[in-house]
Amino acid sequence: MTTALGRVRDRIATLLPGRDDLAQMRRDPRRDLLAGLTVAIVALPLALGFGVSSGLGAQAGLATAVVAGALAAVFGGSNLQVSGPTGAMTVVLVPIVGQYGASGVLTVGLMAGVMLVGLAALRAGKYMQYVPAPVVEGFTLGIACVIGLQQVPSALGVPKPEGDRVLVVTWRALEEFAKAPNWTAVGFALAVAAVMLLGARRRPTVPFSILAVIAATAVAQLAQLDEAKPIGDLPSGLPVPSLSFLDLGSLGTLLAPAVAVAALAALESLLSASVADGMTVGQQHDPDRELFGQGIANIAAPLFGGVPATGAIARTAVNVRTGASSRLAALTHAAVLAVIVFAAAPLVSKIPLAALSGVLLATAIRMVEVGSLRAMAKATRSDALILVLTGVATLALDLVYAVIIGLVVAGALALRAVAKQARFDQVPLDRGDHTAEEHALLAEHIVAYRIDGPLFFAAAHRFLLELTEVADVRVVILRMSRISTMDATGALVLKDAVEKLKRRGILVLASGIRPSQVQVLDSVGALALLRHEGREYASTPEAIRGARDHLEVSGVLAGGPAQPPPATSEEAVR
Repeated sequence: MTTALGRVRDRIATLLPGRDDLAQMRRDPRRDLLAGLTVAIVALPLALGFGVSSGLGAQAGLATAVVAGALAAVFGGSNLQVSGPTGAMTVVLVPIVGQYGASGVLTVGLMAGVMLVGLAALRAGKYMQYVPAPVVEGFTLGIACVIGLQQVPSALGVPKPEGDRVLVVTWRALEEFAKAPNWTAVGFALAVAAVMLLGARRRPTVPFSILAVIAATAVAQLAQLDEAKPIGDLPSGLPVPSLSFLDLGSLGTLLAPAVAVAALAALESLLSASVADGMTVGQQHDPDRELFGQGIANIAAPLFGGVPATGAIARTAVNVRTGASSRLAALTHAAVLAVIVFAAAPLVSKIPLAALSGVLLATAIRMVEVGSLRAMAKATRSDALILVLTGVATLALDLVYAVIIGLVVAGALALRAVAKQARFDQVPLDRGDHTAEEHALLAEHIVAYRIDGPLFFAAAHRFLLELTEVADVRVVILRMSRISTMDATGALVLKDAVEKLKRRGILVLASGIRPSQVQVLDSVGALALLRHEGREYASTPEAIRGARDHLEVSGVLAGGPAQPPPATSEEAVR
C-alpha cells in the first residue's frame, strides 16, 4: 500500500510545475512580455467571437481565455502553448448548448477536465503520434468549413436560426437574409475579413484583427448604424466561482458529450504543442503534462462561466513568431485579457457582431493550408481518401465521429497494406544427403511452403485458400520461422487448413515454430494438432527427414507399392 501511494505521489510530482519553469521565465522576460501583449491583442476578438458562436456569449469566451489561459500556461507541458476557446471546440459545443443548455456545457467542461487529468495519469499523451497526418489535415479542413459556415447568420445580420446542423442553419440564414437583406452587416464582415487577409500578406507581424475590429466599432458608433448589432453588455470582471450549474443527476446523460469534448481537447492541444515544437529549435513539450494542464484549466473554467478550452494553434503560432521563450508569454496574454475584462468591458460591448464574424471568417480561411492539402492528396490514393472522408464527416456529422471514421479507415487501409506483405511461396526441397533419384521421388510427393510476413486476420483467408488447394502430394511442410506476427485468427486458419488436408490423407509437418508463436497456437488447439505424432520439427531438414520416414512407411519409398492419394471429391474436402 505504501509503495502504491509512493508511486502516485511521484507520478503527480512529475506533472506539476518545477524550478526549471521558473528559471526559464527569468531568462528573457522583456521578449516574453511583448509576445504576451501581442497574443492578447490577437486573442481578444477570437475569444469574443468563439464565445458568441458557442451560444454562451462573449463573456464566456473572455472568462475561458483568462482562467484557462493562465492555468494551462502554468500546468501545461509546453513552454509556448497558448490556450483558450477555439473554433474546433465551438463546433462541438453548439449542439450541446442546443440540447442541454448553458449549464450542460459547463458540466461537460468540468467532466472533460477530470477525464484529461485521468488521461495524463495514465500516460496517454504518447498515443497522439498514432493519429495519421491525413486525418489531422481532413479534420482541420472540416473544422475550417464549419467555423466559416457558423458565421453566416451574424455576417448577414440575421438572428441565428434554430438547429444544430451547420448546413441547415446556414441555409435558413440565407433564406432570412433574402427576405430582408442587411447589407451593413455584410459590409462589416467582409471588410474586416479582407483587412485581416490582405494585411497579413504584407505585414504579418501587425495585429490587423484588432485594428479592423476597432475601426468597425468606431464607424458603427460614429455613423449610428443600428443595423450593426453590437455584442451587448458585458460584466466588468469575472464572476465569483460557483458550482451552482452542476446537476449530479445529469452526469450520466452528459457522459458521451464529455468524452467528445475531452477527446477533442486532447487532440487539438497536443497537435498545437507539436506545431509549436516544430516552429522552434530546442523546445519539446511533455504530452502527459500538457493533458494535465488542459485538465486543470477545464476544471476551473466552468466555475467562472467559461466554455471548455484547448491549445489554440493560431495564437500559439503568433506567440512563437513574436519571440516567446517561456510560459511567461502565455501568462501575460491571460493577464492582459483580464485587465481588458475589468477596465474596458463597456467599450468591448459595443463591438459589432458582424465584425467578429469577419474575424472568424478570416481565421477559418487561414486555417486551410492549400499546399499541405495538395501534397496529401497527391501522396497516395489512401491518403487522399482518408483526407476527404475525414473532412466530409467533420462537416456532415461531428468532430469526434469524423476522427473515428478517419482512424478506422486509415487503420483498415494500413492493415490491407500489411496483409499484402504476407507471402506463401512454394519452395524447393533441400537436397541434403539424398541421391538425385531419391530427391526427385521426394519432390513428387512433398511440397514445402515458406510463410513470410504476418499471419493475422487480414491475410489468413488467402493463406487458407492457397494451402487447401494443394493436390497430388502426400506431405505438406510448413516453414514457419519467417512469420513476423500471428494472431488467433491466423492460428485458427492454420488449424483449419491442417484438418482439411488431414481429411484428404495429406500429412502436415511444421518447422521453425518460434517461441512467440507457441502461446497463440496452443490457445486455439493448433499446436496440439501439429505436434500429434511428431509433426513439429525444429528445422526444415528435420521435417524433410520426417516426411521421408512417413513415405517409407507408406511404401512410396524403398520400393513399396505406392498408394494413390485418397479421393479429393467435394464431400471429402469438406
